[in-house]
This record gives sequence, C-alpha cells and structure tokens, in this order.
Amino acid sequence: MSVGIRYNWEQAEIRAIYDTPLLELIYQAASVHRQYHDPTKIQVCKLISIKTGGCPEDCSYCAQSSRYQTQVKPQALLEKETVLSIAQQAKESGVSRVCMGAAWREVRDNSQFDQVLSMVKEVTALGLEVCCTLGMLTEAQAKRLSDAGLYAYNHNLDTSPDYYSTIITTRTYDDRLNTINNVRQTNVTVCSGGILGLGESVDDRVSMLHTLATLRPHPESVPINILSKVAGTPLENQPDVPIWDVVRMIAMARILMPASDVRLSAGRAKLSQVEQALCFLAGANSIFSSDNGHMLTVTTACPGYDADSEMLNLLGLEMRPPFVRV
Repeated sequence: MSVGIRYNWEQAEIRAIYDTPLLELIYQAASVHRQYHDPTKIQVCKLISIKTGGCPEDCSYCAQSSRYQTQVKPQALLEKETVLSIAQQAKESGVSRVCMGAAWREVRDNSQFDQVLSMVKEVTALGLEVCCTLGMLTEAQAKRLSDAGLYAYNHNLDTSPDYYSTIITTRTYDDRLNTINNVRQTNVTVCSGGILGLGESVDDRVSMLHTLATLRPHPESVPINILSKVAGTPLENQPDVPIWDVVRMIAMARILMPASDVRLSAGRAKLSQVEQALCFLAGANSIFSSDNGHMLTVTTACPGYDADSEMLNLLGLEMRPPFVRV
C-alpha cells in the first residue's frame, strides 16, 4: 500500500503512531522509506564551525553560549581559504553536503555576512550542496543567501512549543518559525528538526513532530539530534537517551514526512554500528562525518570518514551524490 504526503496530521494520530509496537513501527517506516528513497544510499555531510563561541543566546544545551562556563573559547570567523580547504578534503572523502555554522543570534548585514556569502559561492562552486546555520535571518538576507547559491538553511525547532521556553528564553518559538518562513520565500531548502534528551516528555516529542509535519511543504531535511551533555551547561546532568527512543523518533519522522531526508545528527558517535543500522532501517538516510573523528558542533564528537566508510561498506550502503532530490 502506497503512502501519500499529507500536511493535516492531528496530534492524536501522531501519538497513536508513536505508541505503535517498536518492531511494527520500524517495519512501517522502512516500507515508507523504500517508497520514496533508495534505501542503499546515504548522504554524508560535514559541518564546519565557521564562527565559534561567544553567542548571546541562553540555549540550555549549548557550549557556545557566552552565558555558561564551558571549554569552548570564542574564535573569530574563519578565513575563506580555510573553509574551502576543509570543504575540498570533505568532498574527496565522499561528502556531498557541507554545513557552515556560526554562533550568532541572528544574521547582521555587515562585512562578516558578506564573507559568508562569498564562502557559500565558492564552496558551491566545488560541486557541493551548501547548508548554513547562522541564527535568525530576514527575508532579504535569505534572498541574498539564495542568490549566492545556498542549497539549504538549517534552523531547528529543538522541541515542542510548550517546552521551548524551558530550554531557551532569548528568542521565541515564533522567531524560529518566522525564520523558516523567510527561507521559504526563496529557492533555498529548509533543514529543521529537534533534539532528544532535553527533559522533554513524549507529548513534547509528538508536538514537535506535529509542528514539522504540518509545515507546508515539509522541511526537505529533518535532523534528529541526541543531546550531547556539555559540562557547564544547565543540561549537563541529563540522563542518556535510550536508543529505542532515537529509533522511534526516526521512524516517526520518516512516516510523517516521507520525502524528507532524515538526518542522524548530533550524538551519533555514542551509537554502535548495530544501533546505527537500526536507525537506517527505520528511515535515516543521512549522517554527519568528519576527517578526523573531530567535531560536529565544536563540542560534539563526530565519527571519522574511515570508520563511516567501513560501516557503510559493511551494511551495503553507498554515499549519495549531491543535488539528488526525491
């Protein structure tokens, strides 16, 4: 039975799917995945922190906030040549998407934004999909990024509307949705997902998925992140997220947003190959990798290219080329 894309999901429907016995849920999600995607292909992405630390926001999970005492030290915007070198090395390792992140609250129309626009143009010219995560931005700024060739913009919702203010007070949920809407006024695709392990309830997880699944169109990319506990942040002592919760959320995202890429993102370094294989079976078709097992978000360990290549070969999976749409 084929499944269509819909935008009128009710929270009660989503909760009923969430409560489906896990193995049946994985089977349903795997079936939807095969309807919309090639199950043998995985997109491998690389995140580059182009401007690290010193962020004025108070996101309770983030080591880059200036409000918390963490091991992260503020750094200036990277030179374009450095970014291009990292991107070229990533491409040679099979990466097809590079995400450039800056620890800003919002984009400002200044020389630093001009430098980012130049980076976008030149990394795109390497034949890579380019994603940026720079904080809030206006429609005019989104248009400038689009004109520079930006492929995607990441702006996660993090959690449910009701739980959001428990985690962040320096911007509102509507601020996040407004930024996504501004991106939607351009040709840039949307990357938006959430974080597991913030202390949220099942109802919060269902509510977050409801918000994403009722956006029209759905985000083309939906990252499912696992909290990486950072010493010095308010969430440093949160309990670990069970792998079964991760698999369940990936399966949910796949069923609710069939055509979207579901990205197994932060926290993957803690998962075994078997656990990651379950995530792929449940519908994840994208990962972040690194050249040295270094970092995903400056503070989050990320598996290395060699280890990921070995795992993908073991599972019979191939790296997906850039610019492949459903």
